[in-house]
Amino acid sequence: MIARSLAALLCMALPVSAVAQTAEDLKNDHKTPGDVLVYGMGYWAQRYSPLTQINKSNASRIVPKWALSLTDNRGSEGFPVVKDGVMYVTTHNMTAAVDVLTGKQVWRTAHEYPPEALRTVCCGIVNRGVAMYEGKIIRQLIDNHTIALDAKTGKEVWRTKSPAPVSTENGYAMTSTPLVANGVAVVGIAGAEFSHRGFIEGYDVQTGKHLWRHWNVPAPGEKGADTWAGETSTTGGGSSWVTGSYDPDLDLVFWGTGNPSPWNPRTRKGDALWTNSVVAIRPKTGERVWFYQTSPEDPFDYDGVQQPVIAMLPVGGKPTKVVMQANRNGFLYVLNAADGKLIAANAFGKVNWADGVDIKTGRPRHNQVYRDAMAGKKVEVWPSVTGVTNWQSMAYSPRTNLLYINTAHIGMTYEAGEPPKVPYKPGQPSGSGTVKRTAVFEDPNVRGYLVAVDPLTAKPKWRVPTKSPNWASTLVTASDIVFTGTMTGEFEARDANTGKLLYSFQTPSGILGQPVTFQHKGKQYVTIQSGIGGVYALRSGDPNLVNVPTGASLWTFALP
Repeated sequence: MIARSLAALLCMALPVSAVAQTAEDLKNDHKTPGDVLVYGMGYWAQRYSPLTQINKSNASRIVPKWALSLTDNRGSEGFPVVKDGVMYVTTHNMTAAVDVLTGKQVWRTAHEYPPEALRTVCCGIVNRGVAMYEGKIIRQLIDNHTIALDAKTGKEVWRTKSPAPVSTENGYAMTSTPLVANGVAVVGIAGAEFSHRGFIEGYDVQTGKHLWRHWNVPAPGEKGADTWAGETSTTGGGSSWVTGSYDPDLDLVFWGTGNPSPWNPRTRKGDALWTNSVVAIRPKTGERVWFYQTSPEDPFDYDGVQQPVIAMLPVGGKPTKVVMQANRNGFLYVLNAADGKLIAANAFGKVNWADGVDIKTGRPRHNQVYRDAMAGKKVEVWPSVTGVTNWQSMAYSPRTNLLYINTAHIGMTYEAGEPPKVPYKPGQPSGSGTVKRTAVFEDPNVRGYLVAVDPLTAKPKWRVPTKSPNWASTLVTASDIVFTGTMTGEFEARDANTGKLLYSFQTPSGILGQPVTFQHKGKQYVTIQSGIGGVYALRSGDPNLVNVPTGASLWTFALP
């Protein structure tokens, strides 16, 4: 009797996640502020919350309620999910369940890798979070496994290795968050800098069975192979390392694909389909319904993996379902969600490699800078390889009809020399060393901006300069508050209408994380991960980051 009473008390003391996260729960995630079930705070990935408890009049009074060490010195880029008072967070080598009121761990599961699994991870040994479905926590591991854990205990339910030719020896790595759509866990892959073909693939969410694979680069003889010279598509790149979005009514998953490989364009000729594209896929089968290519024959590593955002916008006088992507190449694209037709494409930062995008053909209007670069001449290009934005996700407010984007303001000198005659092989680096690049600045003290832009014109309503580019994602609420973080570690709340700073708190490390907000027991909370890392922090030489310490931690804020 005493043992039974103790067990009951323990169950009352610690929250336990409910088993049900049904397809309907996922579909309605954006309407249920008590939970955060889907990467992007809803299938449409708007990162918008209807919560208003924290508003412009009181945002200056929010305080940290708790912090939790994640015991990791790598970059902390995760997107926390929340169900019934339990938060699920990740690093590259662990998954944890956390009590949202106290910050105490409910359970923690470690993930071990062979040492060689970390040697071919290009741009940061990270993980960006988990998916939830029917009591299971689903995530990817760097050594190319997709696994499901029991949400109550953290125990493994199933584990599936991505089928051949996927291996760490061939340069593949899995760092992103699965997207559960129509009963399928859709996942992406990283590693375009290691001479392999990227893909998107689907797994049965109940059993882990591998269902399909959408190759982002065609094999010789397949449709699209004529856009690659010779057999260059066999090592063609096209990673998919940031999670997509989903529209249940159209039953389409929208996913961004990465740059072609090698970086040096003189080793390959042609558009290089389906790299640097937004692709629309049926989640049950992997069938590609449409695609739109943003940077054909890309010489600059303008990785097009940014999460597409779905919204209803007025187009030609009528509400239209669109897919929006703020692309690394500097253009903000608005596409018809049903067929991929280009609606608008405008620069949202400094761009000099193209004079715009042809609205009829959808192709960039390449200029002399681009042509000189393709010919091997040394040129100054804007944006740099960093892009006007990188992997971080933007937020969209249907109240203000504005997108909130963290951008970089960095150019580069660029020179593609004579390409090596030795053919590339899977697992062999095909990025650095194939071109020469050096960063250039208009003002070294302004390396980025947080901007609020109109989706259809990309014209800014406001922009806030930053000494270093912000690598964190943004979040916007119905009280017109934008939450984000800086690479020097400040967690910020800003007025969504003006950009005015309302609140700032210094976390122990740089913030690369993705803020989420939720309500529990009548109180609104905002959570973000802190922990510097990633390719910019490691390789840019940014003097503002020299004294920013490493160390991942999880922070939750609320009103007193």
